[in-house]
Amino acid sequence: MPLMEKLLLLAMAAQVGLTIVILLLMGRERVPRVLSGEIAVADIAIDRSAYPHRARLLSNNFDNQFQLPVLFFVGALAALHLGTISWVEAMLAWLFVALRLVHALIHTTTNNVHQRFAAYTVGLAVLALFWLWLTLRIILVPGI
Repeated sequence: MPLMEKLLLLAMAAQVGLTIVILLLMGRERVPRVLSGEIAVADIAIDRSAYPHRARLLSNNFDNQFQLPVLFFVGALAALHLGTISWVEAMLAWLFVALRLVHALIHTTTNNVHQRFAAYTVGLAVLALFWLWLTLRIILVPGI
């Protein structure tokens, strides 16, 4: 397998890893509280407001990992399907994942909305560039 394809797949794996880490941290915050009876199941059956602040931050961030990253995964799979991954796709993929990590760290710690929004917006711009590059390749490169 060519190096650039491996790098793209590893970026996808890193995004999956980030999502799993957030899930595990969320479970560590939530499950013991429910098992100990600190939080009644009925209190969390409909919404998350009964959970403490950190558990809600992790839960919100976990949900967020199924928003922009879905578009990233679709684009990365399309790029792999088209073949001939260049350094551009690999670089944009890793930059997107790095920005998702920054976003997650802000979201689950200080939750500074301005910083979080900046990380999200720059990540969105990188994802848009990824898709623009992919679209241009489809239109302009013969044989794709």
